[in-house]
Amino acid sequence: ATRYQVKSNMKSMEQELQCPVCKDIVKQPIVLPCLHSVCLMCASEVLVQSGYPQPELPPEPNSPASTPNMRSPRQMRRPMPKSDRVDRLLRSGSGTYPGRRRKEGPPPLMHFPCVPCGRDVELGERGLAECMRNLTLERIVERYRHTVSLGSVAVICQFCKPPQALEATKGCADCRASFCNECFKLYHPWGTPRAQHEHVQPTLNFRPKVLTCPEHDQEKLQFYCKSCQMLLCALCKLRRVHTGHKIAPVTQAYQTLKDKITKEMNYILSNQDMVLTQITQLENAITQTEVNSVSAKEQLSHCVKEIMALLTERQAMLAQALEGSRQKRAEALSDQVAEKRSLLEHASLMAFTQELLKENDPSSFVHAARMTHKRLAQSIESMQRFSLSADPSFRHFQLDVSRELKLLMDLNFIQAPLAPVIDTQRTLAYDQLFLCWRLPQDSTPAWHFSVEFRRRGVVPGGGARGGLRGGLAAARWGWQRLEEVTGTCTVIDRLEMDSVYVLRVRGCNKAGFGEYSEEVYLHTPPAPVLNFYLDSRWGLHADRLVVSKEQRCARSVPGLSLLQAADRALTSCHLTTDLLVGDVAITQGRHYWACSVEPGSYLVKVGVGLESKLQEWFHLPLDMASPRYDPDSGHDSGAEDSSDSPPPFLFLTMGMGKIYLPPSANSHHANSNCRESGFTNGPSPPTGVTYPLPPRLGVCLDFEKGRVTFYDAHSLRPLWEGPVDCSAPVCPAFCFIGGGALQLQEIVANRNANQTPVRRVTIQSRVTKLN
Repeated sequence: ATRYQVKSNMKSMEQELQCPVCKDIVKQPIVLPCLHSVCLMCASEVLVQSGYPQPELPPEPNSPASTPNMRSPRQMRRPMPKSDRVDRLLRSGSGTYPGRRRKEGPPPLMHFPCVPCGRDVELGERGLAECMRNLTLERIVERYRHTVSLGSVAVICQFCKPPQALEATKGCADCRASFCNECFKLYHPWGTPRAQHEHVQPTLNFRPKVLTCPEHDQEKLQFYCKSCQMLLCALCKLRRVHTGHKIAPVTQAYQTLKDKITKEMNYILSNQDMVLTQITQLENAITQTEVNSVSAKEQLSHCVKEIMALLTERQAMLAQALEGSRQKRAEALSDQVAEKRSLLEHASLMAFTQELLKENDPSSFVHAARMTHKRLAQSIESMQRFSLSADPSFRHFQLDVSRELKLLMDLNFIQAPLAPVIDTQRTLAYDQLFLCWRLPQDSTPAWHFSVEFRRRGVVPGGGARGGLRGGLAAARWGWQRLEEVTGTCTVIDRLEMDSVYVLRVRGCNKAGFGEYSEEVYLHTPPAPVLNFYLDSRWGLHADRLVVSKEQRCARSVPGLSLLQAADRALTSCHLTTDLLVGDVAITQGRHYWACSVEPGSYLVKVGVGLESKLQEWFHLPLDMASPRYDPDSGHDSGAEDSSDSPPPFLFLTMGMGKIYLPPSANSHHANSNCRESGFTNGPSPPTGVTYPLPPRLGVCLDFEKGRVTFYDAHSLRPLWEGPVDCSAPVCPAFCFIGGGALQLQEIVANRNANQTPVRRVTIQSRVTKLN
């Protein structure tokens, strides 16, 4: 039973031993760069048919009798690849190479059309000479032939002259041929070097003892390059192309690969129930495919019949309208013919008129002839202005079916929607995550959409966590789905703070789900979003500063007072600042908010400050050129303040399309943040640096630590960080110098308050959530 099982197992793998070109058991297989194996003769034949020059193949067998008259009968019996199969391979290839002339430089790279890959595989300039033989596959084929088909077939001596060929008793690994006793003694005489050849069992398939380097003769392949995934000899290892690569001994690579294959095979063998279940599912799917195809054909036939029935009904309606028009026109033309015939000489009207003229009584004639006169006048006018009473042509009854024909030509099965395109300009993560997308113009409509998202592990500072920990985090936070979204936007709330979320969308209609959109990555704010409005309780300079009705937008316009101040200044320009603060005071925790500054603004300062100091500054405005106070650094140079105390204010200045990053008290930390955000490659100069103005600026205040961090709100990259005095309530503050405009980032919840309610999803979490 065991022997039968082994034979059955060997026979079941015949498909794995077939050459993809000739569809026969491989003979002298070589390994292509794509790792597929083909017969050497088949590969040579395909390349020759492609127009490449005939490759130089090693003689088979390599023996003393390898002459045109005494070659191996094995080589003569070898079937050549079928011509039609070779032609199909060539038609799927990429052009031909007709050879090259002398002095034309190096030959182009050879390409082999690999059937399993379905593409052209680059062989290199040397072609098949760079492809090594698959000795392991040859050994498996030999065992297969011996077990399944050649177990009782004798190997004939390759050097006996037929028909007296004897059975081979010995094989020579060096001569690569099988001999009977007499022929072996003849070609291996005692006392000669041939007598030292290695004797093996007679076989029809001789192969080298070990693999050797195709570029360096007789050099054994002792190393394996993990980077290039190729075997190397000792000379190939010294090449510059492998500098810095991970190279291991071939024995180590052998053991590693063998262990992996053993584990993979054991896993598959230990899960045979799963394989059988999947096979059952596939067979059921095949059955269901046949049933559904019949149903689809019936539905197709039904739809076509409905179209034909509708066309027949419409044809009858149009034919009826055409017949009605024909009858009306025929009647009108017939009446006109009768009228014209009455004007003939012997017709009724003319005869009656002649008899009427015979009347001599004037009064009777006038009384009776008035109607006749009227009819005759009308007839004369009709003769002079003759026209047909009905158009005999039916030009406007011609059908224009060009649009319908185009629709019929485009008649096809319904297609699933194409991959949506996520609108990165409108999509953002603030207090909630707002995702917006659209379908391509040539896409079929979608009934609804499916939104999928997952959390990626991040490290402090916004970078993605890599390595094993990052993979575990991604696995722990699998894809969450938001099904049946009917619009082209949705809101996801209660997300993890300071996290990166991956999002994708796909549409669905009667044909099923379409392709996913490209994945987008959104970074949630580092702290809960602070919702506030611009405070106008301290009074405003109405001639210079205007706040919108919603109190989320402010615009500064230089007014008459600034013009008068500039006119009075003879040697310098005297500028004053307009101050706006938020209507909330922060006394604890971490908070984040964002705003955008109009690029054309002159100077706008964004930051925070102590509420008491801001009131003092508002009621006693200072000259911006005064050396006593520099709002950018927040440092008050008065004698009452010590040099180590944190400043009461902290601002960043923006204007004219630029943002100014001043030197920080903690220069090392500030420089590292700048390098992480991609703003600089070296330390910041002592006078600070300027960079292009980001679309939105984010501000994060940590009240307990007394630090403020400024971000590029679009990518959540830190720009600058500094200390601020948090011994009392702190307010968001904004300063305008000259003309400018500022807009607070709109809360996503407020944006969607007046819109159609959007389906939302909530992620349950054990950590602090955005509100």
